[in-house]
Amino acid sequence: MDRTILHCDLNNFYASVECVQNPTLWDKPMAVTGNPRTRHGIILAKNNVAKAKGVKTAQTIWEAKKLCPDLICLPPQFNLYQEYSRRVREIYLRFTDQVESFGPDECWLDVTHSLRLFGTGEQIADKLRALVREETGLTISVGVSFNKYFAKLGSDLKKPDATTVISRENFKQKIWGLPADALIFIGKKTFAKLNKLNIYTIGDLAQSNVAMLEQQFGILGPQYQRVAAGLDDSTVAHINRLDEVKSVGNGMTAIRDLRTREEVETMIHTLAEKVTFRLRDAGLMGRTATLSLRDSELHTTSHSMTMPTLIDDAVQFALACMQIFDKFWANTSLSIRSVRISISNLSPVEQSQHLNLFDAEKIKKKKRLNHSLDAIRKKYGYYALRRAKTLDRDFINYFEVDEED
Repeated sequence: MDRTILHCDLNNFYASVECVQNPTLWDKPMAVTGNPRTRHGIILAKNNVAKAKGVKTAQTIWEAKKLCPDLICLPPQFNLYQEYSRRVREIYLRFTDQVESFGPDECWLDVTHSLRLFGTGEQIADKLRALVREETGLTISVGVSFNKYFAKLGSDLKKPDATTVISRENFKQKIWGLPADALIFIGKKTFAKLNKLNIYTIGDLAQSNVAMLEQQFGILGPQYQRVAAGLDDSTVAHINRLDEVKSVGNGMTAIRDLRTREEVETMIHTLAEKVTFRLRDAGLMGRTATLSLRDSELHTTSHSMTMPTLIDDAVQFALACMQIFDKFWANTSLSIRSVRISISNLSPVEQSQHLNLFDAEKIKKKKRLNHSLDAIRKKYGYYALRRAKTLDRDFINYFEVDEED
């Protein structure tokens, strides 16, 4: 039996939250920007009025204001967006416990086992759209299909506040004529390589020679063909999936691609704070650092390094990750979509107290500092404290550091 999978995408998420909070903004051109005090900030989200005037996500503010001089620029309120994201996910959970996040504004839902209770996939999608609109003031676009990739494609096809069904019966007619880069894993570079093979549409990709694709793209080539042909069978994760803890890690998708070492370093420090906070909270220390970078073509590369001592400190962990970066990526052209770091080879703290006598006092001071930071965060919220290095960065989504092991 085919699964029924939904992909729900909050429309103009950040900008829409701002408009819900201040309804006078709905009919004015408005954008949430990385830093409204500088010409070099970028557009993180815009409302439909600004979109109609040519404003685009990832434009610099000065470019957007050339197109729309009366554009209202607002700084992001990530805590507020986090709260709305949580509220919307709670609505999704009324229909299924298989809810998998894809960023703060997108989720996949597997509602296969909910059909007898709530109706068809399309009916569930329409109910979700109505509930989200009524309870939060936001709108979602929903794709309904028999696999995750086509559901995602469906939510992209019609916006805002719309339901699009891509079924096994209609998918060839509905999407095979679309450009191949409409699929989320086909970026500009991959699309250009496909074009050289006379592959332009999703249908072309679905009917292409698998051996040729494997020769050109390695193990990813056959995967491209399977997805385009509607053969993907990847599952939607359970909201409370619990795996055996062998490592502690976090990942973040950048609001825009990272291009410099400094930007990667800032992202790593942001993630290292979260990872080591969780590590200390669990009473653990770790020895092996792993850094994974995903580029704009959705290709992921990972490397690890085992440290001479066990650590639970953010600065030490970030430095280890940067050593990995400098060894494997420093001299490459960067276009990084997401960063993930993790620490493994774990031991309980009580088994890790073999301190070098010369460093013992320094380590004790560091532990006292970390204990104080942890206490403040537990009382006032994790983001009550942030390192100055991570402030005022237009590529960091502070509440999206939630891809945990």
